[in-house]
Amino acid sequence: MKQLTIGLVLGVVAAYLFFGLQEVDEIVQVETARAGVTPATTFAAIPGQIGGQDFFGGYDVVPGWPINIADQIEGHEDWTWGAGQSVFPESPDRVFVLVRGEIPHVERPRNVDLKQIGIPAFYPVNNNVPWRNATNTSLPVGVDDTTDNCPPISERGECGVDVRWEHIILVFNREGELIEDWTQWDHLFRRPHFITISPFDPEKHVWIIDDYRHAIFKFTNDGSELVQTIGIPNEYGDNNDPERFNRPTFLAFRSDGGFYVTDGYRNTRVVRFDADGNYMMQWGEPGTGEYDDTRPGYMNNVHGLAIDHQTNEVYINDRDNNRVQVFTEDGEFLRDWNFGGRPSNIHLFYMGQDRMLWAFDQGTQKMLKYDREGNFLYQFGSYGFSPGGFFGVHGIAVDQEGNFYVAEVGNGGAQKFTPKPGANPELLLGSPTYSAWE
Repeated sequence: MKQLTIGLVLGVVAAYLFFGLQEVDEIVQVETARAGVTPATTFAAIPGQIGGQDFFGGYDVVPGWPINIADQIEGHEDWTWGAGQSVFPESPDRVFVLVRGEIPHVERPRNVDLKQIGIPAFYPVNNNVPWRNATNTSLPVGVDDTTDNCPPISERGECGVDVRWEHIILVFNREGELIEDWTQWDHLFRRPHFITISPFDPEKHVWIIDDYRHAIFKFTNDGSELVQTIGIPNEYGDNNDPERFNRPTFLAFRSDGGFYVTDGYRNTRVVRFDADGNYMMQWGEPGTGEYDDTRPGYMNNVHGLAIDHQTNEVYINDRDNNRVQVFTEDGEFLRDWNFGGRPSNIHLFYMGQDRMLWAFDQGTQKMLKYDREGNFLYQFGSYGFSPGGFFGVHGIAVDQEGNFYVAEVGNGGAQKFTPKPGANPELLLGSPTYSAWE
């Protein structure tokens, strides 16, 4: 390659001396091709784009999706979403959003003079910077405080005045209109963390993990019946307990109907179940807790996973060790890679039919794309309060039309993005895995 590069440079110099400037460009292209050198190309989401910048990668944000509860639920005119925990589109016209109750809708403070408290400054510094963190405002208060979903008085304030535990499971259509409201199950949850439907289940049961109740709940698709509970609600076990979790976080389904659960915030393991929810096996050991454990199979905050359905390899987000660990379907360690150190703080994974791994980094507020070996390929997103800005993405999903959704614990609620016309498909999240639904 070194000899080819030297030859290319000498060829360009000779062309300039012999032909002059007019024909140098054409000769450079020819010599570049002969040398096997790839010329510089655009990284724009839309090939050939002139000017502009990809604020949202290959997507356009849909402002005002979903329509705020203040405009859709009677008696909630002064309220808005709590922390957005998870989002799952069964279809573009039936999108589940999981939130931690409601918080007061308050106008954003602007140009607040801080001199009155002795600080020579104005707040906010930038009007696009988020001004409050919904996860620190929403219920619950703490893991061991109480089993009451909305205590009359807590660190969050007065129930019904400063916070509400209502409208936890919401379903929207493509316009952002609220079409279902599973309030019949509000009482069941303490800190719902993840919602999903197995692509291999023709009955499309709805699964929800509640990490404070240490349990997984399985519902009929219409929400009329709770058909199964895995784990023992309000009881937690250690890292070797086959019946109890300790703050489970996510799950992902196998093509045979079985599934894996990351367990999770306190335990440090991956648990495999069969299609009936029976415990099969587990792997994972407690890491050092120093955020730098590199030993295979040792974990520190297991917070996200994805399955490559062609190989059945399992990708695990070893969050506080800032790495992905890849295992066989039976827990044999294969490989890992690091996300680059702080400020990186990877929150969760997504893998579609293209088998590329997308991760959200809450430390930098970016979507990151990697191949299956960990090669870094692309990124987009930025910190922000305005539509399209990210703050604490905790849920990622894509529907059958390629629309991209996020749920945010920081900004609260959820957002929807649509693919830009003409966008390079390699810069979009891959289509979701569908089988039984098609």
